[in-house]
Amino acid sequence: MSSNSKTLFFFLAILYFSSLSAIAENEDPGLLMNYYRDSCPQAEDIIKEQVQLLYKRHKNTAFSWLRNIFHDCFVESCDASLLLDSTRRMLSEKETDRSFGMRNFRYIETIKEALERECPGVVSCSDILVLSARDGIVAVLVYTLSVLQLLRTACFFIHVLFFASFVSSLELVVLFLGGPYIPLKTGRRDGRKSRADILEQHLPDHNESMSVVLERFANIGINAPGVVALLGAHSVGRTHCVKLVHRLYPEVDPALNPAHVEHMLYKCPDAIPDPKAVQYVRNDRGTPMKLDNNYYRNILDNKGLLIVDHQLATDKRTKPFVKKMAKNQDYFFKEFARAITILSENNPLTGTKGEIRKQCNLANKLH
Repeated sequence: MSSNSKTLFFFLAILYFSSLSAIAENEDPGLLMNYYRDSCPQAEDIIKEQVQLLYKRHKNTAFSWLRNIFHDCFVESCDASLLLDSTRRMLSEKETDRSFGMRNFRYIETIKEALERECPGVVSCSDILVLSARDGIVAVLVYTLSVLQLLRTACFFIHVLFFASFVSSLELVVLFLGGPYIPLKTGRRDGRKSRADILEQHLPDHNESMSVVLERFANIGINAPGVVALLGAHSVGRTHCVKLVHRLYPEVDPALNPAHVEHMLYKCPDAIPDPKAVQYVRNDRGTPMKLDNNYYRNILDNKGLLIVDHQLATDKRTKPFVKKMAKNQDYFFKEFARAITILSENNPLTGTKGEIRKQCNLANKLH
């Protein structure tokens, strides 16, 4: 090979490997497990710790976080657009009718502040939204038990009681697994705009037909058992009377279990309830603070509060899965985890798309 040929070959080789290096550097890795391993190793632990602390102080936060992931990720992208405040040019998703009853957004900011102290400008609000929902599913309950109760229930606390012999009671923090722990990928980035103007095109409503509900979920890759599992989130929390009085007034929906109607009428005595009043019915009176398969037994017994609950238990496309989940909680948890994973990965912004907000309720200022 001549010297000129060698020089040309060497030059082309350098050019080739340089281009490969550039591609590798600019390649978008997408979502990854443990995305913050190097940039903020404590990120997921900080989120989990904050979720547990906030749940101890404000029990309803777990329900709020679970609803957040549905309302944010379902509408085009899992990018924390839900958290943005209104501006002169943009209506916040939080202020639309479809977000009625949603609250506790300020606690997402509490988690963000904790992360900013550890790793400034690293962890996105969209990842916080997703992981707080995941960790909120695993509920933390605080019980105050007397020394006598502790002696009766757990002999391995004897050494604790010995050192606490001069107090009349002890507080015992009990970790109670309300739902499955779901490994989720991270690496999402935050969007800059609200999607309030297109919410209705994406979010299924509780009064829509099961065909519409199934179609909306199918659009993001969630099949019938996944729909049934995700609606199992109605096992926890409460429904405001505004959302269910149409089943009570002017006449009671004959599909409702008569034994349950009495309780619903007691909790919702007005045909036109004040939307600002605290009037609601617990979704599940049996285990209201626990994500479990009791919801499915309730709706099979015609105790579902919403139209969509009733349809889920009667429609031939979903009823078989309702019956299976009513009998098998492990199956419910498996399908719930699968559906949450799909929902959390719906068209995220990754790589250089979007931004990492400094505050979750505000897009960063562009200079």
